[in-house]
Amino acid sequence: MSTLKNKVQLIGNVGQDPEIIVLDSGKKVTRFSLATNEYYKNGKGEKVQNTDWHNMVAWGKIAEIIEKYASKGKEIAVEGKLTSRSYEDKEGEKRYVTEVVINEVLLLGSNKEAEIVK
Repeated sequence: MSTLKNKVQLIGNVGQDPEIIVLDSGKKVTRFSLATNEYYKNGKGEKVQNTDWHNMVAWGKIAEIIEKYASKGKEIAVEGKLTSRSYEDKEGEKRYVTEVVINEVLLLGSNKEAEIVK
């Protein structure tokens, strides 16, 4: 157990086209949401889908890969770490954000799509 750290693994669909920002240094950062679905049967035996939305952030080379290949609706697998931060909005209210900072991404989908990425 001592080798387990802050690690998140998710498979889901990109919620909107990733927002790309190029910093003054030339380094890229991208932000987007990822939808993950969980299915279960309720008390009546009906199949129910529960969707969770996750805030994602990627830097550098991974941001470039996501920019190029991960558009809205694309299924991807990510591995990263969970981070939290706060900021003040325009009205001076303190806001809190929890995000997954991606350190590895895998593009999923049909073999035809996978061949394009190669």
